[in-house]
Amino acid sequence: MKTNTKIIAIASGKGGVGKSTVSSNLAISLSKSGSRVGLLDADIYGPSIPRIFGVSGQSVTSRDGKSFEPIESNGIQLMSIGFVQTNNDAMIWRGPMLSQAINQLLFQTNWNDLEYLIIDLPPGTGDAQLTISQKANLTGTILVTTPQNISLIDVEKSLIAFRKLDIEVLGLIENMSYFTDDSGKDHHIFGKGNIDDFSEKHGVELISNLPILPDLTKYSDNGTLFDEFENLSVLNKKYEEITDYLKTRISKIDKTDSLDTIPVVTE
Repeated sequence: MKTNTKIIAIASGKGGVGKSTVSSNLAISLSKSGSRVGLLDADIYGPSIPRIFGVSGQSVTSRDGKSFEPIESNGIQLMSIGFVQTNNDAMIWRGPMLSQAINQLLFQTNWNDLEYLIIDLPPGTGDAQLTISQKANLTGTILVTTPQNISLIDVEKSLIAFRKLDIEVLGLIENMSYFTDDSGKDHHIFGKGNIDDFSEKHGVELISNLPILPDLTKYSDNGTLFDEFENLSVLNKKYEEITDYLKTRISKIDKTDSLDTIPVVTE
């Protein structure tokens, strides 16, 4: 991997808020803007990136028996445990095995000349997050939430954890923020305003509010999201703005220290 690759973790303390969808859309938007992009699916127990990109069932290859070649889809380099274990068996692993698997997927993949690597993290603040935070030398993280306070409670834990690890929190994305009916009226079915209070309280920028789009679900499920991305005109515009924000925000970060030097409590 290039030493100047920008590595962005997409995180949340809560499951089911749409991190994988946000990670995929961000990778697609960056790619369509002309950047060389990789996407690491670090959710070992519930990998979904292969399905979203229409490459489920494909297996990784190795030229030397020691490293992986990423699966490429429409120019985006992908890696996931779903390419290593292609059946649908449950992964029943303890923490050390989880950390080892993430290390292998991250460092033993032959990423090719990336400008950005997006890491789709699993929920929580456990082994996966610690492994990535210690080893990946993250440029920063984006936190994903839904409008409800029940989601923000867990996102707050992730925010505090990343700041304790001295990792830049680049901002918040509120997913499933609203639904627009056929007349053009927006309905905030999960509530409204909580994210603004949270953003002000913690001094973290709200990057975007993303709508609920049934077609997004359909395209993600059938693996055609990249091809249909422009047809999601509202979402496409939102992600163009997110991409522009991210590039500007990253350009202002002076990151010189390796995260390997940060002390982490492991017991």
